[in-house]
Amino acid sequence: MKDVRTMLKIGAATTLVTLMSFSANAAEGEDISKLPGVAMTQKLSDGLPESIKKSGVLKVATDLTPPISFHDDEGKLVGIDADIATALGIILGLDVQMTDVGAGAAIVPAILSKRFDMTISGINDDVELEKQVDVIDYMYDATTIMTIKDNPLGIKSMADLCGKKVAVPVGTFQGKMVEAASAKCQTPIDIMAIPKMPDVLQAVRTGRADATVNGYATSVYTTEHQTGNGKGLQALPDIRLAVGYLGMLTSKDNPELSDTIVAALQQMVDSGAYETIMKKWSLGPLAVKTVKVNDAASMPAE
Repeated sequence: MKDVRTMLKIGAATTLVTLMSFSANAAEGEDISKLPGVAMTQKLSDGLPESIKKSGVLKVATDLTPPISFHDDEGKLVGIDADIATALGIILGLDVQMTDVGAGAAIVPAILSKRFDMTISGINDDVELEKQVDVIDYMYDATTIMTIKDNPLGIKSMADLCGKKVAVPVGTFQGKMVEAASAKCQTPIDIMAIPKMPDVLQAVRTGRADATVNGYATSVYTTEHQTGNGKGLQALPDIRLAVGYLGMLTSKDNPELSDTIVAALQQMVDSGAYETIMKKWSLGPLAVKTVKVNDAASMPAE
């Protein structure tokens, strides 16, 4: 845990817009299937709920937060979550149908409404979330601040955001952090709540916002892979707040699915396949060694 605290801090976000689906077993399945431990495992498949075994389909909700999940230049859904979904499909012998639900605020309702079996999306685990759904903690997380390139306003802490315009995704952990920071300001933060993460980043690029408070992994990735119009963005990597987990969500009344997914993920961790996927997306330091469920309370309070 000591190494984790020094090297990370991430987050995520996401409301229902246009739904886009793809089969996680198609795209890069051939490459993923070559990883150690990624092979059909009958014992794990047998543990699935009967309804999923009968249909042969696992319905998964996600949202777009690079490099967790995003569309490449050809419109294909790629990222850590797409690779993990592909691996799970191979191990469990399922057609994993992954749907972009448009924004982070739609992720929890996707499970509560039972429209999806689970989510594979970079959503922050916390004890309140665990009261609604079961959270499979599959990577570490933290939060940082992003500004336009070279940080012209000299922002070095959350306190420096007082009086500034800060864009955040609607209904997210980071949004709550900014609200809490604003309450401590003499001049409150001008908070711009925007549904989609790409639009949050674009607000900073084009000068509509001075900064955003965002997941560490997403911020570092965006710094290295600039997209969109306007000025380049820069993560402030020395700012690492709220170390925690990103989690996959399942319904509390579906323990068979949760237990099976945990076992399949742990198989990937033990074989090295999971670490290979994390390193592929430059997030090796955020890899977990043991896949846990509802473990938010174990993380250090800040």
